[in-house]
Amino acid sequence: MVISKVTGSSVDRRVQVKASAGSAVLHLDVAGYFLDGSSGSGFGADVSWPQGSSSSRYPADQAFGVVGVNGSLPNQTNGSLAPQLAWAAGSVGGTSQPRTQLYVTAANPGRAASVWPSSNSYPAGTAVANPYGTCTANAYTAACSYMYGYARAYDDVYSRGVSSPASYRWWIDVETNFSWLGAGDASDHQTQNRADVEGMVAALRAAGVSTIGIYSTKYQYAQIVGTVASSSPLYRLPSWIAVGNDGAAAAQSACGAGGLTAGSQVRMTQFVSGGQDFDVSCV
Repeated sequence: MVISKVTGSSVDRRVQVKASAGSAVLHLDVAGYFLDGSSGSGFGADVSWPQGSSSSRYPADQAFGVVGVNGSLPNQTNGSLAPQLAWAAGSVGGTSQPRTQLYVTAANPGRAASVWPSSNSYPAGTAVANPYGTCTANAYTAACSYMYGYARAYDDVYSRGVSSPASYRWWIDVETNFSWLGAGDASDHQTQNRADVEGMVAALRAAGVSTIGIYSTKYQYAQIVGTVASSSPLYRLPSWIAVGNDGAAAAQSACGAGGLTAGSQVRMTQFVSGGQDFDVSCV
């Protein structure tokens, strides 16, 4: 069998072998070579507003692409969404992952929000079933946090320029880089944050999105939303786990390290290499 040189990726694939005596077994990572004869980096990749609209700033030969819908804040739009969706659509495939996926950022700023819900309706005149009760004006409660998350995801679906939103897998980005309620804001801050994310899930499902997952680390997710009960709609959502700069091997290992909740399966993991975000398919 002849294996051609891999091109189009910044991931380091050098192999060094040294044996002074005896025998050695060499295990090769052949990611990038697929049973259908196609080739690529072997990894997916994700991009968003920081990468801009120039394709030269996007990873090449990715197996699948995940595109951020939002700008620098969760209530903003990624101005480079269209070219980035085109980039993702050109993914080479070779994994069980959809070639194009989306992610949206979550936050729960509470009193710091520029606009805060005052009812169980969004958009105006459209009633939303709220498992936390009734949101009322000037109330900073789990019910209003639920509506805040619902509104953010509704806008992501209908106001950001995504055509046929129900045709994509959507991920909700839950990380401490964004505004969340803390212990100094409310005694039930984690409940309110969890309600916010549940509201986002409800809005996506109402829009016909059938596959929704959560992106985070176990530590950050637990810090933000606390313990997720088996009765929560978040409990069985697939996980996309970030390992940061720990590399591809750590990302591959994280595939088997358990999801964000006891009921979650890890579908993808993410690592950073050469300033780019790469993703490992775990299924």
